Amino acid sequence: MNQPCLVIMAAGMGSRFGGPKQTTPVDEYGHFLLHYSLFDAYRAGFRKVVFVVKEETAEEKRRQKLEDEEFDVRYAYQKLDTLPAGYTVPDGRTKPWGTAHAVLCAAPEIDGPFAVINSDDYYGIEAYRLLYDFLAVP
Repeated sequence: MNQPCLVIMAAGMGSRFGGPKQTTPVDEYGHFLLHYSLFDAYRAGFRKVVFVVKEETAEEKRRQKLEDEEFDVRYAYQKLDTLPAGYTVPDGRTKPWGTAHAVLCAAPEIDGPFAVINSDDYYGIEAYRLLYDFLAVP
């Protein structure tokens, strides 16, 4: 069995927040909530992460140094037209769909059991331990 993977939804723009919520520092060292999530996920056992990002912001995400050298990091692009066969983008639609669409876009990078988190939410170490332990069961 392949190891559990953590899919991180990081394509949001923070429109309701009024700015880049995902990259707003939350401590005096400039860490984002995602830094804490990666730290906790690693301590729980996750070693592979897939960042779901917009293609036009992918390079910016890489420069933010959210990756830890201990993780196998992959990037998946959330593109509006990544849809199942037989579906088309409605006229006038400019925003991607939600979580299910993000996972669909990440599917080529996922090779085993996985969990999905938002990059701008904090879950705590216990949540990652429960997820990892559940997903790692053979």
